[in-house]
Amino acid sequence: MTEVYGWAYIDPQKVHWLDRNLVFRVLLFFNDKRLTRAYLDEIEPGMRVWQVAHVYGDLIRQVADKVGAQGVLHLTDIAPIQIKQAERKLADRPWCKATHCDAVDFTGEKGIDYDIICSFFLLHEVPDDKKRQIVDHMLGKLPKGGKAIFVDYSNPARWQPVRYILKTVNHFLEPFSNALWENEINHYASNAGEFTWEKKTFFGGVYQCITVRHKQA
Repeated sequence: MTEVYGWAYIDPQKVHWLDRNLVFRVLLFFNDKRLTRAYLDEIEPGMRVWQVAHVYGDLIRQVADKVGAQGVLHLTDIAPIQIKQAERKLADRPWCKATHCDAVDFTGEKGIDYDIICSFFLLHEVPDDKKRQIVDHMLGKLPKGGKAIFVDYSNPARWQPVRYILKTVNHFLEPFSNALWENEINHYASNAGEFTWEKKTFFGGVYQCITVRHKQA
């Protein structure tokens, strides 16, 4: 995190300027609302949600408001400064909690099973071995009837001009991202066959949303 993404997620001054809806929107080539909606549409009031990493902009507040005061939102992040950002955004929503920890170490709270576990643009930022650890841990925490959601980059169509912009960006700034061009997310699940994997793509294949459920007996 510090070596590759320190400039984006650790440096206090840059975090201050980057944690804005406009930045979030531009980085996603103005697809932010479509991708946010793909996540929010899976949430119903009263649900218990674990989001495995903080996201810039007001996404976390939208999730908090969607679950409502009868629900639960737990957010984890490995960077203390990101937890501070999340706590500031959620200060007036007591049903929400931000915890500083690695996603693969999060045990949750006793008595809480999560209806939704979401990774929103996290996997492309970590090496392959970490991708597998995160995916396996998320699925290991998923109860029967629950859903895991992965919103992230995918393999853009060759006709999509953004494909070639991202190739350059990935080379210099996102060294772990191209793995999601080469592999489906279920490639990183040790027990992929125990689940169903529903995939939707957006913006000519630049982005994907995967909804994962336990297979029914």
